[in-house]
Amino acid sequence: MSEGSLEAPTRHPIDWNNPDFFDSEKLDRELRRVFDICHGCRRCFNLCDSFPKLFDLIDDSETGELDSVSSDGFKPVVDACTLCDMCFMTKCPYVPPHEFNLDFPHLMLRYRAIENRDGKIPFAQKEVSKTDRNGKLAAPVSSLANWSTKTDNALTRPVMQAVAGIDKNAVLPKFHGKTFTARARKNTPTVNADAPGFGRKAVLYATCFVNYNNPDIGEAARNVLAKNGVETEVVYPQCCGMPKLEHGDIAAVAKSAEAVAAELLPWVDKGYDIIALVPSCALMLKFEWPLILPENDDIKRLSAATRDITEYVVDIAKNEGLAEGLAPAAGGVTVHLACHARAQNMGPKAADMLRLLPDTDVSVVERCSGHGGSWGMMTENFETGMKVGKPVAREALEKSAGTVVSECPLAGLHILQGMERLKAEKGEGTVPATAPHPIEVLAKAYGF
Repeated sequence: MSEGSLEAPTRHPIDWNNPDFFDSEKLDRELRRVFDICHGCRRCFNLCDSFPKLFDLIDDSETGELDSVSSDGFKPVVDACTLCDMCFMTKCPYVPPHEFNLDFPHLMLRYRAIENRDGKIPFAQKEVSKTDRNGKLAAPVSSLANWSTKTDNALTRPVMQAVAGIDKNAVLPKFHGKTFTARARKNTPTVNADAPGFGRKAVLYATCFVNYNNPDIGEAARNVLAKNGVETEVVYPQCCGMPKLEHGDIAAVAKSAEAVAAELLPWVDKGYDIIALVPSCALMLKFEWPLILPENDDIKRLSAATRDITEYVVDIAKNEGLAEGLAPAAGGVTVHLACHARAQNMGPKAADMLRLLPDTDVSVVERCSGHGGSWGMMTENFETGMKVGKPVAREALEKSAGTVVSECPLAGLHILQGMERLKAEKGEGTVPATAPHPIEVLAKAYGF
């Protein structure tokens, strides 16, 4: 037996079609096996709040070991996991191919899958995860929706907290009346035939967030790609399912994967690359879907054809070269590398892309923002998320002379809120009005 693994981590398929996956007694035995290994290691103590909760649970027990801990105490450990994958990707020495075979995030997913099967996921959380329905309902009344979700709205936010469990202090994303797909149908950017990358073709998978909450990211990506000679189409069948994965609804995710693949693969067959505009969605298409549907060849083909937007731009720069015309970003850029971008195991592509800007200092913050998708909005998690993300906010505030960006739009909102709190405490520092996606900074540097 080796102490830790020196080999690259591998991940096993999620065995959710096996009846044993939903066997509560077998789950409990696996939780105890894994938790005992984690207790003896503790390398992940400074990641999310799951590990401090686990270690406190054991340390405060009668024997100080897992044998005196009731399984009833495991739920807070599971609930604190944001499925960021950082323990698996960056910390744990016992992931496969090590014989201990630890996959902490997917074990937490298994627990939630059983909760979902048993109807134990709170109603409000399940409704929040219906991003397509919510976006379609909010778009026609976006002004009203955005008014009602403002943190200073003393009329609606306390009601939202009481009814839906969404913390009244959590900054929520805005909705847009004109979605990215609607904008794309009316405006097609002219492809630069003189660009070194001319001849490439790509489909932008819009993602629910870009489509309904921040179309500017999609337009920036499309403009940058057109400037670099890439013909683009915008396709959005439906959400990738990440919000439902958070709650253990694996069957719904599989259904989404099959539906999206059915619409995207004909474009792959026509020679188009697939680009996801948000890291969580790229992670789903590239890694999670093939683990959920390991026998589905269509999912495998789609995975192989998919790139994150920053990854794709860096690939153009490396292989053909970018089109001329980039201007410096005044004051430099502080870039937060999102957990789900890091989990794609592609390197710091957002930072690599921004370093293509001339005469621009690029600083990197490589730590969890603490948001965790819809997890960080909920009343029971919001303050924990702010605590986890405080080091990121502190570093961003210290470096915020220019632009602060995050690959994850929700993380960007969370970081700004943390920066505001620190500024209020210290009475100094500059907090930017927005934390754009890195592709928006590149678009601005091209003059868009």
